[in-house]
Amino acid sequence: MKILHKDMKHGIVKVKVDGREDLWYLESILESEDVISGMTERKIKLGGSEEKSKITRITIFLKIKVEKIDNDAALRITGIIVDGPEDVPRGDYHTFNVIEGTVITIEKKQWTKYSLKKLDESTKNDSINILILAFDREEAIFALLKNNGYEILLDLKGDVAKKDVEEKKGNFYKEIITQLTAYDSKYAFTSIVLASPAFWKEYLLKELDDDKLRKKITTASCSSIDESVINEILKRPELKTVLDKDKSTKEGALMEELLEGVRNDNAAYGLKQVETKIAAGNVLVLLVSENLIRKARVNRTYLDIDKLMNDAESINADVRIISSEDAAKKLDGLSGIAAILRWKENYS
Repeated sequence: MKILHKDMKHGIVKVKVDGREDLWYLESILESEDVISGMTERKIKLGGSEEKSKITRITIFLKIKVEKIDNDAALRITGIIVDGPEDVPRGDYHTFNVIEGTVITIEKKQWTKYSLKKLDESTKNDSINILILAFDREEAIFALLKNNGYEILLDLKGDVAKKDVEEKKGNFYKEIITQLTAYDSKYAFTSIVLASPAFWKEYLLKELDDDKLRKKITTASCSSIDESVINEILKRPELKTVLDKDKSTKEGALMEELLEGVRNDNAAYGLKQVETKIAAGNVLVLLVSENLIRKARVNRTYLDIDKLMNDAESINADVRIISSEDAAKKLDGLSGIAAILRWKENYS
């Protein structure tokens, strides 16, 4: 996601959606009572009488107060109109359909620590280490996935003659695998999305005898290999699975560190314990479950958690919001909030 304008004094942030992943971040950032604005399509009725009237869509600027958020093929944000053209009634409902390329402005009475962290995550380029490889028997495109899009590393052309398809095809697979191995050696990918039309990906996997690489691969389908193929794959459900897996691996390692700290009296959990450790300056990493945050937002008890996160950052602690399923479940078992300590305290 790209931040186009930021005025935290007035609680205003203007953003541009660069990819599907940004919709997931926006879903986390937005909440009821926020105000969003931007250009949007709205149905209007042209003509005088009912018989002669015609329904058409026009693009206008609107501002709405958020009431409902749905994330499906697009992010649908529904709310009451609070500003717009004079002929659009205030108090009517409107839905923004947010897709790739959409520009919206978000206004909050208060940007909480959670919202700011999600906004910061959405703009980072270096937290994802995933390769997308889209290919058929004639061409292979290697793309490095980033939080705000992707970078084409290589567009590899195969020399395939129709009269000798099988032999050339096999050679091209070996060429792809050689390049894939070289890139993995350089970038050490956490995951690889292998996509092709038809059964080309199955044919390539038969040629691949590197078990280390095979364990990183998730397969997906695409319609053809052209300039739009990477954007097509970014919308595939398989990619969300890979992103969740990548996040889960990182957060799982963090949870293991926390549980080891619990076993060795080098960790604290629960609001009261964590608050005490923060007050003493003895918190290295603060872990907060996203499930806890969501419940607290609904119950309107989130401000206590937000204060703890702010206090933790004031002593230079690393604040992590845990959202992957397995890691969050483990953290929820420890009340949803815990801390890895800077030093082991002596209770003797």
